Amino acid sequence: MKSQQPFLPLLAALLLVAAPALAAPTHNGTWSASVEENQLELSLRTTQGEHRGQMSTQIPLAAFQGLSTSEGSTAPFQLRREAGTFQFQGSFANGQGAGHYQFEPSESYAKAMASLGYPKLTPDEHYTLALFDITTARVKELAALGYKDIPLKELIEVGIFNVTPEFIRTLGSLGYTKLSLQQLVQCRIHGVTPERIRELAAEGYKNLDIEDLKAMSIHGVTPQFIREMRALGFKDLSPDGLTALRIHGVTPQFVQEIRGMGFSSISQDDLMAFRIHGVTPQFIQEIRGMGYPDVTSKELISLRIHGIDSEFMRSLSGRKGGSDTRKKP
Repeated sequence: MKSQQPFLPLLAALLLVAAPALAAPTHNGTWSASVEENQLELSLRTTQGEHRGQMSTQIPLAAFQGLSTSEGSTAPFQLRREAGTFQFQGSFANGQGAGHYQFEPSESYAKAMASLGYPKLTPDEHYTLALFDITTARVKELAALGYKDIPLKELIEVGIFNVTPEFIRTLGSLGYTKLSLQQLVQCRIHGVTPERIRELAAEGYKNLDIEDLKAMSIHGVTPQFIREMRALGFKDLSPDGLTALRIHGVTPQFVQEIRGMGFSSISQDDLMAFRIHGVTPQFIQEIRGMGYPDVTSKELISLRIHGIDSEFMRSLSGRKGGSDTRKKP
């Protein structure tokens, strides 16, 4: 039988050539995680010298190598990025995991990033780029879309908030072609997605300004909210009008409650004024109980603005109850 020993050094050499060049670990510390469907909510705490700190992110389970989240699992696992490799040791129980990790940066990535205009990455910068998977391919794609020479801080934000080239292209196809990176990041932060833009367009809100989209998303102006307010008769509200209703807490439930107290034709402005100045159903009942059954919405707002409530009115009349027969306050 012919010996196969000469093959082993050759195989080892080939593996060394194929493997990415990793420098000595620059970061180590502890990790904790929870399993959320097909994602791992991962938190890394760095305990080494000047690199102390904590970062969290959500990563698909499929992105890890050797990961088992089964009960009692203690197998080591990895997260390989173009920028380097995270090595994990620890265990899982009841869908929760914890242990220790270290990060080994890729020297070839550092050289590639230098050629793209990011020379001399600090260990912390390299670590962050790896954690949020900011690849050289993404940098090149962003440049091809017109986002060139991105400051490193903004590039990291792009990674943290997952502003992908696909996201940018999809927004462009919907008419949003000249957004700055900061606007794109804000869209991600506040949930201005292509899906939400299409849903609003289906409700008649087409070609909205990006700032209107952001404000509507921040304050919860959903397609459902629009439909519910339309069903109550508010059919032609502007984006600003809808946002104002949400800011001041004018919900469909509040509208129905106030209308049920006899204010069937109350305006949008008066509803907001009710919320702003604290004209509640309880306040309305108290004023009516003081002998003012026909009090108007404007009068209720005025009473609140001037700090007049049932207790104040009783103190003026010297009475304990509300037997006054006057019709107006």
